Amino acid sequence: MKVGDLVMSIYNSTGEPGIVVDIVQKKVARITGKNKIVNWDKIEPEPHATVLWSYNDGTINIPISELEVVNEDI
Repeated sequence: MKVGDLVMSIYNSTGEPGIVVDIVQKKVARITGKNKIVNWDKIEPEPHATVLWSYNDGTINIPISELEVVNEDI
């Protein structure tokens, strides 16, 4: 995945695609019923895409693992 790619969320494949405008590293706390306390020192940053969708007022940072490339930039 790179800047300029069109992407869709893996959780919503029926919507319109967004465009990747940046790639950043961020920490994510994946909380379940068992682990409600987050130790940020033990969490490694993971790549996120900064995505712009036409229906949002601004961009959203989403983990790359939760996105799929629809059409790579030519």
